[in-house]
Amino acid sequence: MPVYTAPVRDMQFLIHDVLQTQNYSNLPGFADATPDVIDAFLEESAKFHQNVVHPLNVVGDKEGCIRNDDGSVKTPTGFKDAYNQFCENGFGNISMDPEYGGQGLPLYLAIAVTEMTSSCNQAFGMYPGLSAGAWRAIHAAGSDEQKQTYLPKMTSGEWTGTMNLTEPQCGTDLGLIRSKAEPQSDGTYKISGQKIWISAGEHDMADNIIHLVLARIEGAPEGIKGISLFIVPKFILDADGNPGERNAVSCGGLEEKMGIHGNATCVMNYDGATGYLIGEEHKGMRAMFIMMNEARLGVGLQGYAASEIAYQNALAFAKDRLQSRSVTGVKAPDKPADPIIVHPDVRRMLLDTKAFNEGARAFVYWAALQEELSHKAPDEKDRQKADDYMALLTPVIKAYLTHKGYQGTNDALQVFGGSGFCEEWGMSQFVRDCRISLIYEGTNGIQALDLVGRKLMAEGGRYWQTYFAEIDQYIEDNKNVEGLELYLEGLKKVKGQTMEATQWMGANAMANFDNAGAASHDYLQLFGLTALSYVWCMMAKTALEKKSDSDPFYENKLITGKYFVERILPEADTHLTKLKTGGDTMMSLPAEAF
Repeated sequence: MPVYTAPVRDMQFLIHDVLQTQNYSNLPGFADATPDVIDAFLEESAKFHQNVVHPLNVVGDKEGCIRNDDGSVKTPTGFKDAYNQFCENGFGNISMDPEYGGQGLPLYLAIAVTEMTSSCNQAFGMYPGLSAGAWRAIHAAGSDEQKQTYLPKMTSGEWTGTMNLTEPQCGTDLGLIRSKAEPQSDGTYKISGQKIWISAGEHDMADNIIHLVLARIEGAPEGIKGISLFIVPKFILDADGNPGERNAVSCGGLEEKMGIHGNATCVMNYDGATGYLIGEEHKGMRAMFIMMNEARLGVGLQGYAASEIAYQNALAFAKDRLQSRSVTGVKAPDKPADPIIVHPDVRRMLLDTKAFNEGARAFVYWAALQEELSHKAPDEKDRQKADDYMALLTPVIKAYLTHKGYQGTNDALQVFGGSGFCEEWGMSQFVRDCRISLIYEGTNGIQALDLVGRKLMAEGGRYWQTYFAEIDQYIEDNKNVEGLELYLEGLKKVKGQTMEATQWMGANAMANFDNAGAASHDYLQLFGLTALSYVWCMMAKTALEKKSDSDPFYENKLITGKYFVERILPEADTHLTKLKTGGDTMMSLPAEAF
């Protein structure tokens, strides 16, 4: 049986010491998030996830979901009860608006809890995760009446939500959507069409499911400019606002998937279902992107969350598994062989994963703080800067963290050797579950194209120029901090390489768009390395300030950060070299020659 221990100490280190969130107590919701409140919340969440949610991970994988003859779906044994406890404990509405029953606490605390859920049971975590995204879309784009109608029950978890984008003929290219919306005399619409790969599209854990559906109103412009967004509840509400008549939406089937078996991934059929327009006609993508960006932050989190639990199990195995003797002499003379953690190559895999996990966690928590500042900072310039950062870095968070998280999960399985390939150890489930994170909510290739094609050029390059200027200022401000030299030099170098890549893109991409496409993956990887190097500098500086002989946590943090600089940052050299070859060779081979 795999193990999981929530990394509460590392979370506290980031929230209290690195980000110093107590300095933002003047912002709405932050004053209530005192260090004592945060610590208590993290500890209680850790107990719940370790004891209730984690044991269901294997159950969900083996049982999967079952579609009944009437189209209803049964979730795996224990999921419904765990979900009820999850909601009762307030783990699903931490950062939601108090006006609708939420706790209004900062997003970074919600992110910490979400990390625990995703680490110990990714399939389970997708039910409240998708619902939170739907909640935010309605909160941002819905009318006052729609907010009052749907948000309170979604905040409590009594109702869940989904996002319905993909159709059989279109995934990323949403301009090809065929689902139709026919206006009715009462102001509603009749929604008809089929959606596929809808996570949590049908299940037995909530009294109602609020679907957000993209569809095209008759006569709408072609492409994405003609798409509208609709609320389509599973049950139409009666005069008292309670679930009443069953709507004409049903689960036509469950996908047979590689992983995340415990989540109901549905084919959804809309047969003249009653829908309610959100926002303006033909402006649906604007509202849906609110939900998609929320989801992309959550998916990036899934990458390192899977890598975290896989690492924990690989570490335990490496300390226990006896195999051969150390190349530098016997380390366990009382045993027939040494534990495999003495071998450098095993340590390479473990440290690669550990250094990534801790850097990725810091990056996501820092981003969660930026998201809060983009809405709550008292100064408009600070709000704008934080909003720019979120626009720039969302594709990096989604793609870089899932790419490297999957690599870490695979390396953790490799530590197990043949045992990792056998189902009884549970490592294969982590790999199978994690694999989807590179695909859904916009494939990693699409994220890379978004970064180079849209985000770099937005506002005349303001996003990346501001971010790089902040890094330069950080390096200047801390150049005299004793012990930080190695980390700052690593940051300075990788930022310079990313700047060089940015300039190359500016000089070559417009002349030949294939250059941008061919370079996009390596450019995003460079940006990811820069972002992690920046937060590793923050962590190293804090660890240097707090280091003591009585607590090895800080010294171990510095060693892990040094490993990141020495062994992981050099990947930037390769990415820059590959990026600058352009697209000529890549695009010159005829399709029939592949």
